[in-house]
Amino acid sequence: MHGDRLLLGPGPSTPYPEALEALTRPVLGHLDPEYLGVIGEISDRLRAVFRTANELTLPVSGTGSAGMEACLASLVEPGETVVVGVNGYFGERLCEVAHRGGARVVRVEAPWGTALDPADLLAAQRANPHAALLAVVAAETSTGVRNDVAPLGPELARTDTLLLVDAVTALGGTPLEVDAWQIDACYSASQKCLGAPPGLAPVTLGPRAVERMRARTTPIRSFYLDLGLLHEYFLTSPPKYHHTASSTLAYSLHAGLGRLLEEGVEQVWARHARIGTMLQEALPELGFSLVAAEGVRLPQLTAAVLPGGLDDGVARKRLLAEFGIEVGGGLGDFAGRAWRIGLMGHAATERSVVTLLGAVRELLAS
Repeated sequence: MHGDRLLLGPGPSTPYPEALEALTRPVLGHLDPEYLGVIGEISDRLRAVFRTANELTLPVSGTGSAGMEACLASLVEPGETVVVGVNGYFGERLCEVAHRGGARVVRVEAPWGTALDPADLLAAQRANPHAALLAVVAAETSTGVRNDVAPLGPELARTDTLLLVDAVTALGGTPLEVDAWQIDACYSASQKCLGAPPGLAPVTLGPRAVERMRARTTPIRSFYLDLGLLHEYFLTSPPKYHHTASSTLAYSLHAGLGRLLEEGVEQVWARHARIGTMLQEALPELGFSLVAAEGVRLPQLTAAVLPGGLDDGVARKRLLAEFGIEVGGGLGDFAGRAWRIGLMGHAATERSVVTLLGAVRELLAS
């Protein structure tokens, strides 16, 4: 076993040392006042990172997909219409989860590797004015594309359609302003730019979303991911037991968020931008071509088509076996011919870039 992996894939990223150290703290019961106090502090810290005053801000037990399911299950009733932006794998997953929940899905598509046009999304909402929500992925992890979600909120705020944003790879990596952009619901994951291990999905619901959830005429189909019940468990006094949540993961996320906030949210955005640019300027010199166009590239996740002569499977196996470096393979049309390189959280450093580029040069030379 290689004990010291450098995780430079699409997630999980290498956690902050403080987040790893926190995993060794004693386990607490799920209704222990000390544990619930930690959850309260996590909620405060998440509000600072989400840039929101939303009271219903909490960590859902599960990965980013649990955050996705919790938001869709809690906010959409069977038979309602959902408009979804699709320009990659995780837009497709939003469609799939909404469809399985009984929603009528209206797809707004752009080719993989290109950004969605906010005007197209808003036009689809105007064509479906009764849509319960419009969902879009801010940082499409499959292609390294940044979708511009900022123009959507102010327009949708004049309608009855909620704005749901997937910020799994965005939160803590690139600018995201839940309140300023009038985002009604947003979810993320602990294991990417927040610098903690996988297992928790931060979620925040604004006033319009909470009102929608409370006004439902049918029960939320998922008990485990019912954000109303989770709100009563985590953020009311006395708490109402819901499930056995993990104090271990909570301590770790608490520590990761503490490290992020100590550095400063905007400073962390700037660090990701600097390190991502450093990688993206170097890769073409080695024969890689970047999937996303300049202007819509994510700094924290770079999708790059491999140079001729570099076999995806062989090269990634060698990177892992010989150098202890993990990168992700391509998805969809890019499977077998592109890599997805993550520079997120604690891994967003010059050292990560230099180490990876040195290893790639060795692979290309042999």
